[in-house]
Amino acid sequence: MTAGAEDTDRGPGRPAALLIDASAEAIRATAGDAGGVYLRSPTPGLLRLSVLAGLPGPLFRPWWRVHTDSRSPAADAFRLGVRVVLPNATETMGRYPQFAAALPFPFGSLYVPVTAAGRTFGVLTVLRPAAADAAEVMAGVDRMERTARELGCALADLEAAGVPPFTWDEEPLCVRPPASRRTARGAGTFSWDPATGAVVADEPLRALLGAPGDGGGPATTAGPLEAFTAALAPEDGLRIAAALRQTAAGRPPPLPLHVRAANGSPRLVELWRPAGGPPGAAPVRGAVRDPLSGTLADAAADLLPDGVFCLDRLGMIGYANPRAAELLGRPRAGLSGHSLWEAVPWLDQAAYEDHLRGALLSHEPGHFHVRRPPDASRRTAPRAFEGDWLAVSVHPGADILTCVLRPANRMADAPPGQDPEAPGDPVTEPADPAPAAASMAPVYRPIVLAVALTEAVTARQVSEVVVRELLPAFGGRRLAIYLLQDRHLYLAWETGFPSGFLAPFEGVALDAKLPGVETLTSGRPLFFDSMQALSAAYPGIPLDAAEGARAFLPLIASGRPVGSCILGFDRGRPFGTEERAVLTALAGLIAHALEKARRYESESALARGLQQVLLPRRLPTHPRLETAGRYLPGTQGMDVGGDWYDVIASGDGMALVIGDVQGHGVQAAAMMGQLRSAVRAFALGDRPPDEVLSGTNRLLADLDPGLFASCCYLRLDPATGHARAARAGHPQPLVRHPDGRTEMLDLPGGVVLGVDPVAEYPLTEFRLDAGAVLALYTDGLVERPGFDIDDGVMALRVALSEAGAPAARPGGRSLARVADRLTATARHATDRPDDIAVLLAVRRPGPGEPP
Repeated sequence: MTAGAEDTDRGPGRPAALLIDASAEAIRATAGDAGGVYLRSPTPGLLRLSVLAGLPGPLFRPWWRVHTDSRSPAADAFRLGVRVVLPNATETMGRYPQFAAALPFPFGSLYVPVTAAGRTFGVLTVLRPAAADAAEVMAGVDRMERTARELGCALADLEAAGVPPFTWDEEPLCVRPPASRRTARGAGTFSWDPATGAVVADEPLRALLGAPGDGGGPATTAGPLEAFTAALAPEDGLRIAAALRQTAAGRPPPLPLHVRAANGSPRLVELWRPAGGPPGAAPVRGAVRDPLSGTLADAAADLLPDGVFCLDRLGMIGYANPRAAELLGRPRAGLSGHSLWEAVPWLDQAAYEDHLRGALLSHEPGHFHVRRPPDASRRTAPRAFEGDWLAVSVHPGADILTCVLRPANRMADAPPGQDPEAPGDPVTEPADPAPAAASMAPVYRPIVLAVALTEAVTARQVSEVVVRELLPAFGGRRLAIYLLQDRHLYLAWETGFPSGFLAPFEGVALDAKLPGVETLTSGRPLFFDSMQALSAAYPGIPLDAAEGARAFLPLIASGRPVGSCILGFDRGRPFGTEERAVLTALAGLIAHALEKARRYESESALARGLQQVLLPRRLPTHPRLETAGRYLPGTQGMDVGGDWYDVIASGDGMALVIGDVQGHGVQAAAMMGQLRSAVRAFALGDRPPDEVLSGTNRLLADLDPGLFASCCYLRLDPATGHARAARAGHPQPLVRHPDGRTEMLDLPGGVVLGVDPVAEYPLTEFRLDAGAVLALYTDGLVERPGFDIDDGVMALRVALSEAGAPAARPGGRSLARVADRLTATARHATDRPDDIAVLLAVRRPGPGEPP
């Protein structure tokens, strides 16, 4: 099923409650600040954040979605099935520079795949304070892995119980992290038992709600839930009762809750369910406090001349003094109990979000300026707005952020501790407060895009990176990339445009009066704030929308024209000076990446042609022997390598050969051709396998190409099934017997070819039964990063057994179909790091032999 927030109370085990509990346990186990769970999305190749504990959801929206083929820690943990431990920013930058550039703060992060029954459901992740090295966090990571396994087993049990596969396609559930300390002094506390419905409340709580009590009674009293909610406004009593039931079920509501006591005074309610109890049965605990007068500390803060307000780790404002309300242009009742972005919507800008993210992740204070909109200035007293800018200081704590506000023109450049308004102190306007408010995002974005482009080797991969990184960063919805060929522009990639709209522009010449052409011929980017502006500059040009903005960027690499890039936005917008400069710089990065991709594709086409010539176009036939071979190039890097297979008619027998040259590219393919020729030359002389490998080894050592190769060579007599084999550092062959059993042949081997010129290769003899399938393969078929190769070999044995025996009679299953089944999974993989070669042979029964 596709689960969202509405599914949290359905089905056995309440899946969302499992996710929330796992996040909380992982945070506790690793001393983390925040955590969450990524789950598979119904969209193939995509992970979505299902739970985010301890961080404001809106502030981390760019990380709600992760592509499984991206170079990110969560994607690697999911795709490779391994834990990823990043103890600090240095380790993160070394392994995942793109991720580090987007969150350039000193913190650590941990990622563990959620697996069970051979399946990966998602990734459990924790963000924590930076550690000196991985050793400091490994004990917590081990506990986190146990939690991930338990979560995986619980999700697998749900599916076994008939619940459809659990995926996520909603916004994440944002919940509070595990409580780190007792409730602050002056607040009232209570607990509710869902089994009995009883509420146990302390004396301060009764005072806060205006319930009867003189303060000298017992420390706690017990009563029904109705007595507790009766002390609140009627509609708030119903909300609290519903929130208690949701929390008990493992689905915490948005917290804290802003309610009113029976006398109308505001109160803040916080709820949490202690770890360890089953959903629906564990008691719920809560705290209530007065957000306006509250504690003595709050009362003291009310008198400060500076604005002060506090946020919890979900971005909820728990306290704001009168001066903060005045400076922000909002009443105090419109601040406390509301999220920062709901209460002060003009703070929801990328320019300020980096500073808040840094404070939440690094625990280091931040200082920046924000500009107030004119309407906020008009809503407050004139004293509050001596200028258009506010200086903001953010001081992070374990559970809250304390923010201090001052008008920017009171921020005289005085030394720390000096009163900027003391007599004799000059009060000066900052020369230019705007730079302090500017987001670091324009600086990070070229870094992020540049890092991502280094991993893109084809024009298609470059275009995919641009779609993934460039469009979201600037709010674009449409993209078209045109490449120059023979003085004409041809569409290489497009997304977001109406179907068929770009067809008339295909192959336009460089003398056409079109913005996509003129931006390339002039070398100047063209920006249009509206479609009307575009139409006025190019009368009669077809438009794909009535509203929107367009940017046309020249793609020029080292002075050579490559093509042009078109960015489309759904709404009109101005392009500021800084944004124009960043987009122009990014166009240069894209152009260099496309030029590199063009060279790569030319070299790759040459290498593929070379390899196609070197691999056998057809295998020799024999009445008693059927063979089938398959070759799959790696999908990472150049699509060619040094794996090969061959079948050679030699005397009365047939020689079966498979080998793997170290490395990839043209050099590996060329060396593979030399080895194949050498092996064929020795084989045609009808030499035994050990002599064939020894001779090839000496030849390779004499050539000294700087590469080595593994090889397995068998000589088989199809009439009798007698086989002799030798092996040079290559994986052991497999045999599927006619009854379905599989075994690994035990062939004593020598070192790989090209290392020791006098190496010897033991000769082994065995018999291949009629109907048995012999499987030779290279390590790319059984190796996977993060997994033991023995597990890969066992999986291949199972697949070979389940593939069935090729039928002896005409029209039955062919050996080619068995080869296709063995390579089916690898063929559809998009992240195959190594080449794969497979050679199968089956001996047909002769007269007197069972079929």
